[in-house]
Amino acid sequence: MFKTFTATAGLIGLSIFAAPVLADSYKIGLSAEPYPPFYAPDASGNWSGWEIDFIEELCDRLDAKCEIKPVAWEGIIPALKTGKIDMIIGSMSITPERAEQIAFSNKYYSSPTGILARKSTDIEPTPEGLEGAYLGIQSGTNQEQYARKHFADSANLNVYQTLNEELQDLVAGRIDAIVADTLAVQTFINSETGQSCCEYRGEVASDPELMSEGMGVGLRQSDTELRERVNSAIDAMRADSTYEEISAPYFDFDIYGS
Repeated sequence: MFKTFTATAGLIGLSIFAAPVLADSYKIGLSAEPYPPFYAPDASGNWSGWEIDFIEELCDRLDAKCEIKPVAWEGIIPALKTGKIDMIIGSMSITPERAEQIAFSNKYYSSPTGILARKSTDIEPTPEGLEGAYLGIQSGTNQEQYARKHFADSANLNVYQTLNEELQDLVAGRIDAIVADTLAVQTFINSETGQSCCEYRGEVASDPELMSEGMGVGLRQSDTELRERVNSAIDAMRADSTYEEISAPYFDFDIYGS
């Protein structure tokens, strides 16, 4: 009897120690401000959008429990570096300046920078075409850096904290145009308000020093193993068509790019 109980207890103990290791847990940082169609909260604070679906799929493939942590955009890199969040998955462009501070995964989507202008203007996406215009830019973005380098001598730059604030002033006529991520303004362009007031005037000229290689997952430079796992998960999503399945409800074209 004793021997049987001991054997049983031993099996129970073995099963406990042989159980799968609990999944990793990561805090995912994104901007506290809505950025549709990529991410936006509802009235209850629940987030949804293309990037939220991407995060869920990525975390499943990492066998990890992930928590969305909204952070003010200008403080999001410091939040990563100090451990308040573990990854940035919030449409952050891969740029040389940012790559000096943090590591990036391979891109998981790409989008050009372009000019959205009021229909009543003759604005074009060039310094000459923006002469005298009031141009909206979002603080802390690579579009802000681009505009300050290329348009500051010809246009009047109005700085906003969020894209939504830019669009509100564009509709109201307080500014003439905005420089923005093209995909981020697609929902507005296709809306009734966007169709009636404004027009996409095209992409700006390339600048290799400022232009993004695409959007990447931001990681601490020391997290080399996690970066490899994230890259493998992105590659696997692309290979098995999950990426296209995630994108289909939001876009009718390939946002990954060439």
